[in-house]
Amino acid sequence: MSAEQIVSCEPATGAEIWRGMPCDVNDVVDRARRAWPAWAAQPLSTRMELVRRFANEVRKEAEALADLIAREVGKPLWEARAEVESVVAKVEVSIRAYAERTSQRKLDSALQGSMAVRHKPHGVMVVLGPYNFPAHLPNAHIVPALIAGNVVIFKPSEKAPATSELLTRCFHRAGISAGVVQLAIGGPLEGQDFVAHEGVDGVLFTGSANTGISINRRLATRPDKVVALEMGGNNPIVLWDTPKITDAAALVVQSAFASAGQRCTAARRLIVKASIHDAMMAEIKALADRIIVGAPFDEPAPFMGPVIDNAAADGLAESFLYLLSNGGKAIKHLVRQDDNLPFLSPAIIDTTALKDRPDVELFGPILQVVRVDDFDEAIAEANNTRFGLAASLIGGSPQDYNRFWAHVRAGIINWNRTTTGPSHAAPMGGIGLSGNHRPSGYYAADYCAYPVASGEMEQPRAMIGVGLR
Repeated sequence: MSAEQIVSCEPATGAEIWRGMPCDVNDVVDRARRAWPAWAAQPLSTRMELVRRFANEVRKEAEALADLIAREVGKPLWEARAEVESVVAKVEVSIRAYAERTSQRKLDSALQGSMAVRHKPHGVMVVLGPYNFPAHLPNAHIVPALIAGNVVIFKPSEKAPATSELLTRCFHRAGISAGVVQLAIGGPLEGQDFVAHEGVDGVLFTGSANTGISINRRLATRPDKVVALEMGGNNPIVLWDTPKITDAAALVVQSAFASAGQRCTAARRLIVKASIHDAMMAEIKALADRIIVGAPFDEPAPFMGPVIDNAAADGLAESFLYLLSNGGKAIKHLVRQDDNLPFLSPAIIDTTALKDRPDVELFGPILQVVRVDDFDEAIAEANNTRFGLAASLIGGSPQDYNRFWAHVRAGIINWNRTTTGPSHAAPMGGIGLSGNHRPSGYYAADYCAYPVASGEMEQPRAMIGVGLR
């Protein structure tokens, strides 16, 4: 256990919101292992009823939870409320997904027997949560894991412990014991210890590619542990011929700057047809100039809050300066409102002239623009990344979209929709450095239980028809 306390501060004000000591990793895992057999033995209907009660507890705490999310991570209150709604909605979606993805099946077999396919839980699952959606994203792992019969150790981001504490309390109030869902406060050290612990059967992670790669490397010799990695992206949005200039601009701005750009699915690169570049960029810049950046409870309500902390703001400012110094042309500068607080304006920079555009996820409100002459070049540029989470085509014909869908490498591919806001009823994941082919969302049930095939007969019946004296 690390000796330093975990301290959470409000990004918008710098005020301390939560303080506590890191957990004892061994104690947490031991408690989870003791709790697992009884939880796994519960009927599926009981586990489903308990997670439904959890949804009701979240409904009761909806305003308090939204208020806490807004304060702790700096989201506008309207956006924090939408996150709470996603937490509630995830329960029924997960119940439907488990029934569909892990349904029991029986087939006829030889000698009047039967063949059954059923699913078993893995055991003790560690959920490592991010700060950008501190309730919804970990919940998207926790609820499917519980329905399947696993117990959960929830190690939230050290930047969002207060939200995580209230979320965990809702599970306990619903009748799910403190051994079945445990909140494990800690920083990177505790996260690493959970990943490597012999008593942990699976690691469900949402966060940066660097951390995901580290987890994957740490468990490279442990095929017995299930690992689901949901990581970031250097996501492209391709802008092609369309008469709907205003709508197209709105889709670009929403994709790039929602949540202050702190979404794994946010558009990082705008690839635009050169012949429509000037008209489209004028429209996009005009709309970005109107964006209100403010504190969560400001009136009128802001579109964007701050990024998570000053370190993140400093890093984004340095990245923008690097792009500018290496051939980028600022269309809209990144502006820091207050050197002591992490409020950033949305920024747009043309990076067409950069020889080697950095293939990194800039987790904030910076949109890079690349001009291309034809659609093949647009597709090639969209694929010019090691990531593969989300991509969107705005404009173009149905034939263009068919080509785009067929050739762009990503786990989420949209047409005339934002790159952000994937459906609860669809898989959520990517390829390359964006995931390890275990998407969450509707497909989370796939990594929360494993299939078991069983040949069954009520009485033994067999004979050996060859090779006997």
